[in-house]
Amino acid sequence: MFSIDLGKLHREWFGNIRADLLAGLVVALALIPEAIAFSIIAGVDPKIGLYASFSIAVVTAIAGGRPGMISAATAATAVLMVTLVRDHGLQYLLAATVLAGVLQVVAGFLKLGNLMKFVSRSVMTGFVNALAILIFMAQLPELIGVTWITYVMVAAGLAIIYLFPRLTKAVPSPLICIIVLTAISIGFGMDVRTVGDMGELPSTLPVFLLPDIPLTFETLQIILPYSAAVAAVGLLESLMTASIVDELTDTRSDKNRECVGQGLANFVTGFMGGMAGCAMIGQSMINVKSGGRGRLSTFAAGILLLFMILVLGDLVSRIPMPALVAIMIMVSIGTFSWSSIRNLKFHPRSSSIVMLATVAAVVTTHNLAIGVLVGVLLSGIFFAGKIAQIFRVTSTLSEDGKERTYRVQGQVFFASVEAFSQSFDYKEALERVRIDVSRAHIWDISSVTALDMAVLKFRREGAEVEIVGLNEASETIVDKLGIHDKPGAMDRLLGH
Repeated sequence: MFSIDLGKLHREWFGNIRADLLAGLVVALALIPEAIAFSIIAGVDPKIGLYASFSIAVVTAIAGGRPGMISAATAATAVLMVTLVRDHGLQYLLAATVLAGVLQVVAGFLKLGNLMKFVSRSVMTGFVNALAILIFMAQLPELIGVTWITYVMVAAGLAIIYLFPRLTKAVPSPLICIIVLTAISIGFGMDVRTVGDMGELPSTLPVFLLPDIPLTFETLQIILPYSAAVAAVGLLESLMTASIVDELTDTRSDKNRECVGQGLANFVTGFMGGMAGCAMIGQSMINVKSGGRGRLSTFAAGILLLFMILVLGDLVSRIPMPALVAIMIMVSIGTFSWSSIRNLKFHPRSSSIVMLATVAAVVTTHNLAIGVLVGVLLSGIFFAGKIAQIFRVTSTLSEDGKERTYRVQGQVFFASVEAFSQSFDYKEALERVRIDVSRAHIWDISSVTALDMAVLKFRREGAEVEIVGLNEASETIVDKLGIHDKPGAMDRLLGH
């Protein structure tokens, strides 16, 4: 299905080695508290999220379609597993993760990634803005009810992040932020929350194991709804994130390969004792802003994550949370499309409504899939309404008053069929009616039915009807679905 270009493969892995390794290190440090937090959300041990983040990052680095994008355990998929874990336990979560991976691989081979072209720019902007808001909101628990020194350290961290690049860009400023604040916190014994306060880090390597569940149809009935939801939400978030990284890096990605890559990652992760995950916009932004561009950055993030929790666990557990909060605030500020606020005055009202509705839906529900679906639905409605307005029917009467020619212009579909039907005067005494659709297009069953009704109503009044100008596509759908030239058509009309 996917061809191999050795030159491209070399560039994706080894074209940016130093920056990719440093960016991967920053991402790995930021992944640890998030993976622990997402495990807590799902109701499982922290090691489940940490193992998942390692496994998913490594597999997607190899099999995914978007170099430089970070995939790991996420809140979007964790919240979908809460009920399954509560009612049936961890083993069913692992099985559901494997099945979700299979469904995502199937989606990739069915090329469902191509559906991304139906997501409008307004939905993308709303998605980005909503994520920025959610990323910032996720930091609030670390900023409420804490000591004053926490605020000082967060401010210091932000100062380092934004000012250090003026000195040098050789080392990512978020990495410097973590190193400096950790040294200060340990050196002065500051009373701040640390990564270790989030949960205990695992001390052993993940092992391959089969989920301990009965292989019955009843088990499939239990896990399939969760797997389908995880697969859909995971792919949606991953493909949206891939599109955003495409724009940030001015490169293209293979969305169908990304579907397969995400599926393989979840499939493997379920056997490694991890929970399902997908692409992470926040971590992907950290990676890109830290200079990560290639597959090596994602691979390094996974490997370094495992190395740090197993070998450097004691040191990693002492990283102050204010350092990571400062990084995530930087990500939220950098992710938000500030120009979209100014553009509210200049962009079409429908585009602004779509963007704002997407933001509102995501922030309200904390569900990225719902927000995107709301945005896509509104985009479709506005588009259909706009196209329906670019439609008209004109007519001319012959000199003898016996024949009228109706000329249809525009798109005839479900949103314009009412205007189409109301454009004809069926009671006019005519011998012949000519419907010219050479400047129109018949799109769906609603438009075919409207054309049938127009023809049959004129015939009922005694007029001969001729349809001219059908293009090839319109003629095909009219021949397939139309009834006006088939036996019994008039009886159907009268019966209707």
